[in-house]
Amino acid sequence: MTSFVSHTTVDCRNAFELSEWWKALLGYVDVEGDPNEPGHEECMILDPGSGHAILFIEVPDVELPAKRIHFDLRPREGSRDEEVERVLALGATQVADQRGQYGPGTGWVVFADPEGNQFCVLRSQAEVDAGP
Repeated sequence: MTSFVSHTTVDCRNAFELSEWWKALLGYVDVEGDPNEPGHEECMILDPGSGHAILFIEVPDVELPAKRIHFDLRPREGSRDEEVERVLALGATQVADQRGQYGPGTGWVVFADPEGNQFCVLRSQAEVDAGP
């Protein structure tokens, strides 16, 4: 079992303004049916050619950390929790457990690689399609 990069996440102060800036620079677009609006705390944009996604998330930190970009990984097969166990076995350090944050069956787990770079393990696409 392995994972793939679901999207790249950027921690920021104003998700809408920053997503609009990057959209203009890269030629990316809003997710169909989910337009970004002023005041949204999370704004995702997509490359219309490749489907690569960038998610801008507002964080409450007064000073943003130096490491503001991280990967969100989605299991290719199996479940999020199975992938969490595999990632731990490979030597990652668990930083935060956000499972269940939005109700049963939701959330993710935050890890750090051996150099301290953070990444998240999300639910598999099958788990997302099945609902919370």
